[in-house]
Amino acid sequence: MKNELLAFLKRLLPFSILLWLIQFLLQQYVFEVEFYYSSFSIYLFHFLATFLIYLSLVFVYKNFTDKTGFAFMGLSLFKMVAAVIFLLPLVLSEVNAVFVNVLAFFIPYFLFLVFETLYAVKLINKT
Repeated sequence: MKNELLAFLKRLLPFSILLWLIQFLLQQYVFEVEFYYSSFSIYLFHFLATFLIYLSLVFVYKNFTDKTGFAFMGLSLFKMVAAVIFLLPLVLSEVNAVFVNVLAFFIPYFLFLVFETLYAVKLINKT
């Protein structure tokens, strides 16, 4: 289990840092919009959510191999609810550029979703 998590972290950490750096530079030097959330807080949310989902999937895989796919679907639903709760203060605030702020969150959300889906499929296909 440790080896799988370390291998996952060796890929997740550079992936997260690279995407964060790109978004940070775009927000600082290209877009002239006041962002509600910092790019660091957005990527911290995505990094932690992705790591916790994969950690849970490895646990489920080790104990209930045939339920790993269902666990992934359930955890993905939980991640969607967590994303809505994370964005709720933004939506309720009086920020002018809500759409740009939501895009700044959901573009990385889908990139991290693709990343975790690839690793979940890899884990499920090990059987």
